[in-house]
Amino acid sequence: MLISNNEIKRIKSLQQKKFRDESGLFIVEGEKMVCELQQSGWKVDRTYYRDEIGDDCMKRISALSNPSPVLAVAHKPHDIYVSDPQQIESLFDEGGLFLALDTIRDPGNLGTILRIADWFGIKAVFAAKDTVDVFNPKVVQSTMGAIFRVKMHYVDLPAISEMVLNHGGKVYGTFLDGRNMYECDLESGVHKPVVIVIGNESEGISPAMREMVSDRLYIPPYPADSPGSESLNAAVATAITLAEFRRRI
Repeated sequence: MLISNNEIKRIKSLQQKKFRDESGLFIVEGEKMVCELQQSGWKVDRTYYRDEIGDDCMKRISALSNPSPVLAVAHKPHDIYVSDPQQIESLFDEGGLFLALDTIRDPGNLGTILRIADWFGIKAVFAAKDTVDVFNPKVVQSTMGAIFRVKMHYVDLPAISEMVLNHGGKVYGTFLDGRNMYECDLESGVHKPVVIVIGNESEGISPAMREMVSDRLYIPPYPADSPGSESLNAAVATAITLAEFRRRI
């Protein structure tokens, strides 16, 4: 397969959000990841194999320090960015457990959170519009394929939270002054929608979302009177919280 310098430049440009937004394309690397992409039903623009284009070209188009044998360019799904939250209100009609990511900035955290959401069967993940781009190559790689299985929407989080509350559901968030999560009655999302808010890595849950939280929870340290670290990593907190909610079903 011949690959021109212009094609190489086009692929490399997709490492930047500006060009991903302009083209509606993103990069997927690795044999497992490309296989997951091909099985997902997402539209593939083109696939490049090292055996066909050569080591040098693969190194030039790859975002990895050690390029994999295969790289694909794929189209973003059209429903990832939601300008009108009412477009997805039907997701709440039959309950379900959801995540709301309140300005997660770290690509590794976002990718890991999507893997956790996939593991625990989260119905959909909502993200504030200033959350890191899910199509950032580092995010895509760290999802280990979960990006193709977990529904994710960038949307107005307070508006989504209000919809959940109007449906008789709950909006949970973790706070240092919240109630011990293990001693609370928790709604599991079986009958009504439940949203768990995950705050920014350094600032926590934003003031706008604090007003929407109906139940403030606290993940206690052990021992309780010796907190040690100031806080938990966002992805770790997500895993602990979801594990407890799923345990209650």
